[in-house]
Amino acid sequence: MRNISFQLTTEQVKKRTKTVTRRLGWKNLKPGELLQACEKCMGLGKGGKINHLAVIRVVSVRREQLCHILGDEDEPKREGFPNLTSAEFEEMFCKHMGCHYTDDVTRIEFEYV
Repeated sequence: MRNISFQLTTEQVKKRTKTVTRRLGWKNLKPGELLQACEKCMGLGKGGKINHLAVIRVVSVRREQLCHILGDEDEPKREGFPNLTSAEFEEMFCKHMGCHYTDDVTRIEFEYV
C-alpha cells in the first residue's frame, strides 16, 4: 500500500472531515486503490518514523485545471477547509504548492476504510 502525505491537513484526516485532495502528481492512481494516509511521508530525517493516520480507498480520480474549483463552494469543505471560499482555497493551494491556478492537478476523492 502506498503512502500519501496529509501534512497540511492532518487534523482534517484525523477528524474524517476531508474526503477530497488535490495533488500535482498521482496521475496513474485508479479508483478502488487503497492508500495509507500519513502525516508526513518524506524528509523525516534520521530515525524519523511515519505517523499513520488512516487507510483510505480512492473513489474517483480525474485531472483538471485547479481553476475548475471556482464557483463550487462545496469543494473547499470536501478538502477540509469549510471556512474558505473556492477562490481562497485556490489561492492557498497555489501558495503552498508553488503552482498556478491554470495548472493541471489530480483531484482524488476518497473514503475512509
